[in-house]
Amino acid sequence: MPRRKAFHMAKLQSLLLFSVFTLLSLPPGLICTTFTITNNCGYTVWPGVLSSAGTAPLDTTGFSLHSGESLPLQVPTSWSGRLWARTHCSNDTNTGLFSCATGDCGSGKTDCSGDGASPPATLAEFTLDGAGGMDFFDVSLVDGYNLPMLISPADAGGGGGNCTATGCVVDINDRCPSDLRVVLSESDGESVACRSACEAFDKPEFCCSGDYGNPNTCKPSFYSLIFKNACPRAYSYAYDDATSTFTCATGVNYLITFCPSSSSLKVRTNNPIATGVPLINDTMVFLGAVTSGAVAPARLFSAVAVIAGLAAIRWTLRQGLLF
Repeated sequence: MPRRKAFHMAKLQSLLLFSVFTLLSLPPGLICTTFTITNNCGYTVWPGVLSSAGTAPLDTTGFSLHSGESLPLQVPTSWSGRLWARTHCSNDTNTGLFSCATGDCGSGKTDCSGDGASPPATLAEFTLDGAGGMDFFDVSLVDGYNLPMLISPADAGGGGGNCTATGCVVDINDRCPSDLRVVLSESDGESVACRSACEAFDKPEFCCSGDYGNPNTCKPSFYSLIFKNACPRAYSYAYDDATSTFTCATGVNYLITFCPSSSSLKVRTNNPIATGVPLINDTMVFLGAVTSGAVAPARLFSAVAVIAGLAAIRWTLRQGLLF
């Protein structure tokens, strides 16, 4: 009996190892989503990551990314949260605490550890595997702006919905109104970020709060239209949903680029545009990409791999190898 039991245990271990191997051999998009984060700015940025309430925090909540560097960040397919770039960061020579001029999360270190971005900051927002098995994503300027950002689905033909690029490739700091401008010092006057009207003036009509807390009463303001005219696909105020929310079938991976390389291109009013992106007019860009309802090859392969793995386990059980 002991030998028989040992034999059964060995078979069980073999099956478990086989199952693990099958899962590990699946394409990453099936069990997680990959954000490839790239810094095309001419300076170091410190991305921050915040998981939404009710969503488990990621192991990585902040890191440095030198100019030209990329980092793949894997998140669960059901993750919800936001990412942003902190700029002009340093350690205090007296306290040793880490802080940033824009996007600071107040943790005193590189990791944000559950703290969000202090406005103003350009935000990439995601809800993965949401309603109808779709990913929802957007680039938001509701909390202000600190640098150009682009979100692009990485998988060609990656599926359904409004699966296309979005972002803000314009340097709004150059055209930020004086009453919204954030400068490093009064002496040099360099604008490093542009505040939202809500943060600058704290009025309900700008913050969509109180009597203005619904889409019927909260409308675009003079200030939010500055953002919208520059970046028509980014959120410019709280109820800017119609033109600013994008969807892909769950399982698509995403490219998140700070200071897209194409943003160095200038058009008339110093308005950077993305390569191959048509102009709406002299000052507005339309960030577009091919939308396809076809199933991505990677997702099709994932489904086949799962079926094959389950079939193998079922065959093993039928052979009586466990008992």
